[in-house]
Parts: sequence; C-alpha cells; structure tokens
Amino acid sequence: MTDANTMADGARVDSGHLHPITQIMNEINKIFAEIGFQVAEGPEIETEFNCFDALNFPKDHTSRDMQDTFWLKDAGPQGERMLPRTHTSTIQIRFMQSHQPPFRIIAPGKVFRNESTDATHEAEFFQVEGMYIDKNVSVANLKFVLESFVKKFFGEGTEMRFRPSYFPFVEPGFEIDIRWKDRWLEVCGAGLVRPEVMSAGGIDPKEWSGFAFGMGLDRMVMLKYGIDDIRNMYSGDLRFVNQF
Repeated sequence: MTDANTMADGARVDSGHLHPITQIMNEINKIFAEIGFQVAEGPEIETEFNCFDALNFPKDHTSRDMQDTFWLKDAGPQGERMLPRTHTSTIQIRFMQSHQPPFRIIAPGKVFRNESTDATHEAEFFQVEGMYIDKNVSVANLKFVLESFVKKFFGEGTEMRFRPSYFPFVEPGFEIDIRWKDRWLEVCGAGLVRPEVMSAGGIDPKEWSGFAFGMGLDRMVMLKYGIDDIRNMYSGDLRFVNQF
C-alpha cells in the first residue's frame, strides 16, 4: 500500500502470533472488503490544513492547543504547521484530492494525541475510519454498512443504536453504541459528510454526497479479547502477544 492508494483484496493474514491490534485490523479490513470497501493509507506526519481546516474544525477549536496535540517545531515546505496526525480522517481528505467518486474506503492507522496515559487512554493508538462517496448517499446507507459490520464483528445478535451527536465534519452526526454484557458501549462516530469537507477534498457537494465513520481500533481489540488495560498492548511483552 502507498500513500492514499488502495489495497483491493483486503485479505486477512494468517494470525500466528501477530499482535492483537494487527489481527483485529486484518479482520476489520476483510469485513469491509466484503461490502466493497478498499483500504487507503496516508502519512503519519500531516499539515494543519489536512488535519483540521479541511475537516471544518474552527480556528479556536481545543484540538489545536498544545495540551491536546503534539506539534512539530519545523514548518512544512509551504511554511505550514506540521503535526503527527490526530485522526486518520486526513487520509480521507488526501484520497478525495487524488480520486474521483464514486468510492468506498477505510483508513486504518496510528494517531497521536497529547493524552495522559491510563487504563483506557494512550498518547499513541490506532483508528479505523471510513468514507463512502456516491450519488444520493443517505443515513440509510450508513446504517446498513455499520449494521453489517457490527453483526460480522461482534455477532449476528448484537444490539445496536444510533444517538445524535456533533462532529465538525459531518451533519447529521451520530454516535453508535452496541449492547455489550448488559450495558451500552460507544464504538463508533459517524454521519453524512458536510459540504465544506467535500469541497476541501475537491469534490462538488452539489453532485456527490457521502458518509464517514470512525472507530478506535484499540477499543475494538479490548472488547473482542476482554483486555481491560490498553497499556498492555504497548508494553512490548511477548508473553502478552503470545496469548493471541
């Protein structure tokens, strides 16, 4: 795979003793490949424009603060501020800028945030984001795709619900919960892509529409394998990895 390019087959690698994050990433890639999504990648070091401006984050958004984001000392080739990406939505922007619709992509990768480390938070972790751009895309299409994924990943009988929420880059926006061991757990954020985001990617929002979604890959690993401390996954301890 190369920057903002696709891997068409989404085939799952034989797990052996692969790290559980790699195993779950392969499984998610395979599930989405079965419903027509391709895998896209992009650089981990990004411009402020691709990370925030293109995604409709206002100039005074807290995510642009030093307390929430790591910033590089050196500017980019055009003098722009550079940072380790805070989400893999940057891949969606790059893909829109270099491809014409229709397309369906997922974008797995590592992201970086200025977080205090505890059992559920790390400064470096993984996300999987997705985007579907076509004619007349609706919430019904989004619901179908995410329901298909949840049933494949968590099991056919898994309960799922959509809750209204706010994200700068989608409207309407939703948080998606699943029923897990007698309680509701948030697993995904999603919504219809805002016209401003489409335009930033070089796509005419009057001609095309789409949805986007994103989930924390580490959270999916923890749920799937019953891991209660995210730090175990980054300890480098082979006794942990070899359990999987």
